[in-house]
Amino acid sequence: MLIKEFRVTLPLTVEEYQVGQLFSVAEASKNNTGGGEGIEVLKNEPFTNFPLLGGKYSSGQYTYKIYHLASKVPAFIRLLLPKNSLEVHEEAWNAYPYCKTMITNPGYMKDNFVITIESFHTADTGTQPNVHELSADKLKSREVIYIDIANDSITNADYKEDEDPTLFKSKKTGRGPLVGKDWKNNVTPVMTCYKLVTCEFKWFGLQTRVENFIQKSERRLFTNFHRQVFCWMDRWHGLTMEDIRALEDNTKEELDRQRHEGEVRGMQADD
Repeated sequence: MLIKEFRVTLPLTVEEYQVGQLFSVAEASKNNTGGGEGIEVLKNEPFTNFPLLGGKYSSGQYTYKIYHLASKVPAFIRLLLPKNSLEVHEEAWNAYPYCKTMITNPGYMKDNFVITIESFHTADTGTQPNVHELSADKLKSREVIYIDIANDSITNADYKEDEDPTLFKSKKTGRGPLVGKDWKNNVTPVMTCYKLVTCEFKWFGLQTRVENFIQKSERRLFTNFHRQVFCWMDRWHGLTMEDIRALEDNTKEELDRQRHEGEVRGMQADD
């Protein structure tokens, strides 16, 4: 088991991030779907009476998705797994500002593969020592990683000039560009996503390598995604949650269509 907590700071309010994150998930899903691969949304509905974070949260929005992702899996895993096993299932309970996501591979790995992502969103610069209320044992094994959307390096394949926070200035809010190493201490508003990733891949001889690959992939995903959330601000700022639910319904239909046509799209695995 490998536990890492990624802390991503953004020049947004916690309320703004809820809309921006959901908008960007819908857009990113479309950008990663095509040619038989991508995201299939099976459920997107309210939930109640599901206790989260020690019972502090118990209602919100539940989603169930299947990711068909052969090209997103590194070659050394593709060689080991049957072709029909290259899909993962994602269940998410969004009780904002707390969210819990579980990713599994029920068709092949079953209980031997689980990724749990717990996200907590607060109006600070990432200074809270234990926002997820971890036990002393888990705190000892947790590694904290700060993600700087302006200054962290990304791959050439992931770079897009219109998704560069050091160049973007919002016409709607006047925020940006994010300049200098200390930008997060000089912006208002400010908030941080605390994303706790716990992964288990029980396969003798491969566990450490795969768990490290998963954590590296999550860091890459969080970095690219939050650059998009910020740089797409003028596309989502001012939308309501009703607007977002309508967008999600339209996105589901578009994903179903896109998945069965065109070419494979989006982020590929680093082999």
